[in-house]
Amino acid sequence: MTKLAQQLAQSRNFWFWTTLLLVSWVLSTYGRDLAKAVDAKWLIKFPAAWRIPMKGEISAAMSWLVEDAHFGLFTVTEATRSITWLLEQPYQLVLSLFASGFYQGVGQDAVLVFPALSWVFVIILVMAIGHYAKDWWLSSLVGIAFLYLAVFGQWDSSMVTLASIAIAVPIGVWGGILLGIAAYKWWIVELALRPLLDLMQTIPVFAYLVPILFLFGFGPVSALVATIIYAMPPMVRITTLALKSVPTELKEFSLMAGCTPRQTLWKVLIPSAKPTLMVGVNQVIMLSLNMVIIASMIGAGGLGYDVLASLRRLDIGGGLEAGVAIVVLAIALDRVSQAFALQRSPDRPLYAGNSTTLRIMNYPRTLIVLLSGGAIFAIGSFVPQMQTFPEAYELTTGAIWEDVIRTINVNFFDQLEAIKTTLLSVFLVPVKRFLGGIPWIWGLLAVSLIGWRVGGWKVCLLAFLLTAFIIVNGLWAKAMTTVYLCGISVLIACVIGIPVGILSALNSRVDRIVSGIIDTLQTLPSFVYLIPVVMLFRVGDFSAMIAVVLYAIAPAVRYAAQGVRSINPQLIEAGIVSGCTPFQLLRRIRVPLALPEILLGLNQTIMLALSMLVITALVGTRDLGQEVYIALTKADTGRGLVAGLAIAFIAILADRFVAAGANRAKQRYGYES
Repeated sequence: MTKLAQQLAQSRNFWFWTTLLLVSWVLSTYGRDLAKAVDAKWLIKFPAAWRIPMKGEISAAMSWLVEDAHFGLFTVTEATRSITWLLEQPYQLVLSLFASGFYQGVGQDAVLVFPALSWVFVIILVMAIGHYAKDWWLSSLVGIAFLYLAVFGQWDSSMVTLASIAIAVPIGVWGGILLGIAAYKWWIVELALRPLLDLMQTIPVFAYLVPILFLFGFGPVSALVATIIYAMPPMVRITTLALKSVPTELKEFSLMAGCTPRQTLWKVLIPSAKPTLMVGVNQVIMLSLNMVIIASMIGAGGLGYDVLASLRRLDIGGGLEAGVAIVVLAIALDRVSQAFALQRSPDRPLYAGNSTTLRIMNYPRTLIVLLSGGAIFAIGSFVPQMQTFPEAYELTTGAIWEDVIRTINVNFFDQLEAIKTTLLSVFLVPVKRFLGGIPWIWGLLAVSLIGWRVGGWKVCLLAFLLTAFIIVNGLWAKAMTTVYLCGISVLIACVIGIPVGILSALNSRVDRIVSGIIDTLQTLPSFVYLIPVVMLFRVGDFSAMIAVVLYAIAPAVRYAAQGVRSINPQLIEAGIVSGCTPFQLLRRIRVPLALPEILLGLNQTIMLALSMLVITALVGTRDLGQEVYIALTKADTGRGLVAGLAIAFIAILADRFVAAGANRAKQRYGYES
């Protein structure tokens, strides 16, 4: 592209965006008066008579499905209750093993037959697994992590959570692998799964908790189903990608060796793809742990329930302790799963022979675990402290956190209130009024024009259809509130995160500090952010915005740093030789060449912000997230799904717009032809 053509394109872009913004401002400010003057109020507010009663139809269909639908010999309710029973059996077994113990009898007549595993034995067990997966360093890390859970009084809740993870992860992994294999073998399956997986990963979790609650009832098994559904999509995608990435030579070699298609799959492709598949297992574990708090709203116990209960009581100490316990558990499981992903081959037998004694010597870790388990069980009958960690030795940091928040509120209340008031009056409220005042008909046209401008007619058509869905369901006003909160939060996250990411890429000392902070922010459960924010700023849009920024800032930092690091060093050297100052290097070389990565970070920041907005409905927002949350509390399936789809459609549009911008940036700077 010649320099003149570039200047013309930039000029057209400038006038397009300027005109779009100016018309939007005029219609937002004076549109209501103009509509009244021409007696056309329908131009401002979409008429109720034109709305499609989709919410009511979905709710009615769900009620019919649960109460009246028959499929041969059974009803839907009977089928879902059968699935519940099947899941409940292994769950109760693992829960009894880790947390409650085994009882005989019912109710008050129940008698403890066998206690739950001792806290000492569980620590020895996870240390043995860590040593088998990697080395003594990992063994010590997971041992310290589980010891932390016992010392800080989070053991019982952690074991309940671990029981849920122990059931949800294998089902999520194998379900994802089987679906991924089907998508790999049959293109029609992949074509059908792709939009379904997109929706599953963009619809807020609250939205599909409602139908799960309807179908499976209230309880830990329903929470287990929700966790499996939430955690499975990445495993499906990674399995398909891993199988497609296996070298063609291996497939041809298996055919030459006479393998059947089944043997090729399970003895060649799956083993070759194991490292990538283990990355998927890691993702399933992390997403399952991320789900434990949200699933507590439909009956899950454990650490998630503790965080949720602390939020409702505004107990910052209890909430943070339970949240940190989730982080500690997540770190331990993450490191172990990563070690298994990198593991090359199992240990070779050290002893040969036919005797049982020699065969047992080949598995020293198993032998140590079994012997220690028997010894601990015998000693625990006489020393209760070996079975249950003594409460007298438990520590707590709850009072410290409460004192910190109280001190900040007492000494800095005026300053915090001034910051809040200034940002609300100067920034948040004007933006909210601007977006909230845009008439639906201009909004539909403007979003379609943006789609056409950034991605051509296909993106334009998609933008028109998805925006029309939001409008005809009467959700335009709430959607604009969602865009306002998400937009401001993403803007602030990028204004802070991108410069920090660039600085951390250029300075190793800053990078170490930033990496520690970002790792902490990424592992803290989403609900935990709300407790200190609400105690400092109370409920409202400002508190929601702060929580969203903290939750969504990590991708902005990481992708900016990665983009700057990935620049060819020869280009930097050429700039230095040309006499560029450090600022010129940054402005003319580093930032432009890192722009595609930065835009990908923007995309991920938007996705995280939208997912967090549903959580912030608990602190008083009035957007689509609140619509989903109200639907959950009222078990209104139609309302929850329609609002959830509206959020998903906003996420899809943002993804398409940003992806189109990233592609243009790649073309402009020579990344693509």
